[in-house]
Amino acid sequence: MDGALSKTQESESAKAAARRFKRLSANYDYIKTECGLIRTAVSGLSAELAPYQRTVKDALAEAEALSYTVHKDGSVSYPAGGKNQLTGEPVPGGTVAGNSGLLGPGNDGLHSPAKGDLYQPGAQKPGLINPNPHHAKAQEIADRIARALRQAHETDERYRSALSKLKAAPGLTVDRKTWADAAADVQAVRDATYEYLKREIPLDKSPADRKQWWDHLSDAQREEYLASYPDVIGNLDGIPAVVRDEANRENLQLLIAKLEGQDREQAKARLGGLKEIQHQLEVNAANRLTDPKEPPMYILGLADEGTGRAVVAFGNPDSSKNVSAYVPGLGTALDDEFARNDVKRARDTAIGARDKDPSSASIVWLGYDPPQLGGVDASTLLSNSEVMSAERAEKGAPAYNSFMSGLAATNSHGDPHLTAIGHSYGSRLVGAATQEPGGIPDADDIVLLGSPGVGVDKAEHLGVPKGHVFVGAADNDPVTQLPSKQEAVAGGVLSGAGPLVSYVGGDIADQGDDDIWFGKDPASEAFGAHRIKVDDGPRPLIDGQGPTPAHSNYFNPEVDPESAANVAAIVAGHPELVTSEKHR
Repeated sequence: MDGALSKTQESESAKAAARRFKRLSANYDYIKTECGLIRTAVSGLSAELAPYQRTVKDALAEAEALSYTVHKDGSVSYPAGGKNQLTGEPVPGGTVAGNSGLLGPGNDGLHSPAKGDLYQPGAQKPGLINPNPHHAKAQEIADRIARALRQAHETDERYRSALSKLKAAPGLTVDRKTWADAAADVQAVRDATYEYLKREIPLDKSPADRKQWWDHLSDAQREEYLASYPDVIGNLDGIPAVVRDEANRENLQLLIAKLEGQDREQAKARLGGLKEIQHQLEVNAANRLTDPKEPPMYILGLADEGTGRAVVAFGNPDSSKNVSAYVPGLGTALDDEFARNDVKRARDTAIGARDKDPSSASIVWLGYDPPQLGGVDASTLLSNSEVMSAERAEKGAPAYNSFMSGLAATNSHGDPHLTAIGHSYGSRLVGAATQEPGGIPDADDIVLLGSPGVGVDKAEHLGVPKGHVFVGAADNDPVTQLPSKQEAVAGGVLSGAGPLVSYVGGDIADQGDDDIWFGKDPASEAFGAHRIKVDDGPRPLIDGQGPTPAHSNYFNPEVDPESAANVAAIVAGHPELVTSEKHR
């Protein structure tokens, strides 16, 4: 209604109505979250009480079969039985009270004291053993009833506490404070329903198994998981994209509320990134009202752990035949710069690919902790151990492969065309992912842009057919021309001599100069990839745009239309449209 009104009416009253619609929409989002939590809590209570109810019913049935009487207070009366060794008469019956599982003064009945030692099953009570054979059985039945009722009471109290926290302030305004309260509500219900829900989520299964699990849930069960675990479901590979997007849009509100007002620099950076992603969602929705070519935006992952997590898609990766997943590199973190630049790269790639095949989607995958540059500049780059180590790439590779496996599992096409893209240090992660057992799941093409090397010396070692590894390396991109470790030592860079000296020393140490920091130069003939044409880009420092301006121009149709068009053609499955460049 808001979209239709905005497109057809321009009056002040229409604008006011649109603002009210937006407020109403926000209210419904909040109400849906809270009602989902209530339903989850009530369902969890019912599920957790069920085994205790069965225990009591089974105990009552057994008592009835033995002709025992169970009283309202849970005590059990049993008949005479056995024989008195002195008189020969039957031992009279009696009544026993159950032990609820806690020991303490006066704890002979159902209600245990507030504090007490844990009951030890099988422990002997002081006193003589009752000679009536029914006594022991009656006691065992009474104990089962008492313990089940105690456990049910504790469960009920846990859920009562959680439900009592689900309160909203009066009024029609849903603001950050309201969502902060919702975040606390989610945590309260999560704490109460931990055993009920979390143990059922197949975290240790494959994406294909998770998809099967999700497909077999009822609608009510899915809503319960979404209500209590939006962050878990939203980041779970193998769950459909539209579901992950729904979960992460809610999680976006909760994370913003969580970080709002925190003074730490990291929290401020994460908050800036989250708010910019929220802004991009609004822009995307507005653009789609007027431009049918605007690809829909999906949030497939979101978290504030480490340097931040964000997985953003343009185009539905489940219904698109062609899907790419781009891994950003050095210095990337969940901040406003990522949300403006890296997210734009995914959008530009999707738009370019959809021009060649409308069934295309493009994703930016920030699912790992890239090395952070901090104060590193061109002269000290090689002395930064974090930046120049492959550790973070190798650590992030399994997560990337899990994500790619999830794309294949949820895609509606039998054999989707998947492209793995790595930029800068992200290309090193893609290289590491290819060396995991089985390689990158279902990857058809690999694109390496601004790469400092990928950890292997031949394109054929990346696990895709010959001719399906593409490399873009701008001549003025210094990251693609870093010295090899041997050159660095020969040139003295590691001892502070500077990169220029290293290149001179490197020519002596490595004739032919086709080795760079993480192995063979992907743009070299020796590596054997298909080198695609890209713009040379500005020269470092000389052209006044900083030390590495050409390193950031890939994907950009305004600054480097050649590389953007080539990447889009590969993603769309049209390599015949790619323009080539000779190897280094």
